[in-house]
Amino acid sequence: MSTLKNKNRMKQSQIKELSTDNVKIQLAETKSLYNKLKLNHAVSPLENPLKIRTTRKTIARLTTELNTRKA
Repeated sequence: MSTLKNKNRMKQSQIKELSTDNVKIQLAETKSLYNKLKLNHAVSPLENPLKIRTTRKTIARLTTELNTRKA
């Protein structure tokens, strides 16, 4: 769907434009990316460790949007 660079920095306005199914897909992909980043960082330091933080924040935004839609 989107490039690796965009997955790390999804804004709330971009998330609101997605359908519920796409939000779920993005959430799964972003969680997978987050786990890979954490594992890679544990083995050898990442070039940009802030990617971990931005990925975690994207996961929070996606989860919040899903919870808002359920309510």
